[in-house]
Amino acid sequence: MSTKGSLLTEDFFVRAAGHRLRVRKLSRTESHSQDGRPTLVFLHEGLGSIEMWHDFPVAVMGTTGCDALIYDRWGHGQSDPLDEKRTLRYVHDEALSSLPEVLRELKVDDAILIGHSDGGSIALIFAAEFPNLVRGLISEAAHVFVEETTLDGIREAVEIYQTTDLKEKLARYHGDNTEKIFRAWYDTWLTPEFKQWNIEDCLPKINCPLLVIQGEDDQYATEAQVEAIARQVAGSRSILIPNCAHTPHKEARDRVLKEMTEFILGLL
Repeated sequence: MSTKGSLLTEDFFVRAAGHRLRVRKLSRTESHSQDGRPTLVFLHEGLGSIEMWHDFPVAVMGTTGCDALIYDRWGHGQSDPLDEKRTLRYVHDEALSSLPEVLRELKVDDAILIGHSDGGSIALIFAAEFPNLVRGLISEAAHVFVEETTLDGIREAVEIYQTTDLKEKLARYHGDNTEKIFRAWYDTWLTPEFKQWNIEDCLPKINCPLLVIQGEDDQYATEAQVEAIARQVAGSRSILIPNCAHTPHKEARDRVLKEMTEFILGLL
């Protein structure tokens, strides 16, 4: 546990879906910390971790006055390493088993989900199945079906991993988990059967406010992902950011922080 200014940071472990997961809880220490505001739940990308969000969660806390929760999913960061082959339903498993147990363990029953890439897909499924727990949802670079663009981007990432220092960079965040999580990521997506993966059936069931963000130059997706979500989720709002690839909160930080802040404040 550490305190910096008016921010309290707690790192600890919980058990969810049979695995030991590392959690970071970020709380405001001011007197209004328990004023009934929802908790911001940040869900990382397919190769992500707590630390790979950097200081972005703290920035969103600062502009909205909400507390935040981040965790390393199974196989990521400092959570339990993958000890079995990942199933083709791993995104559903995270949304329907692991995330609900994390939130139940931490007594979070009023959340605003902020999901990036895989985290965005997980957030969409969760919001469809647990509507009473979600006040709002921000989907950033999420996938709802598999595109050839996605697979091409993954193949390119594999080549970069094999020919550059990408493995060493990822190891800063995943340590001994690095090789297993990278292999699980590309093995799953590049499995021929995974081309049939599709979560569009959950979209019409989402009834909370939804903000959809994607970079126009996303190397893993086309605008068709955004269009599919917007078409099937009533009242959603979509933003395509120019000169931005797969990580808008990093590549277009000011714009994304502004859009997320306005969206979240509109829910309070």
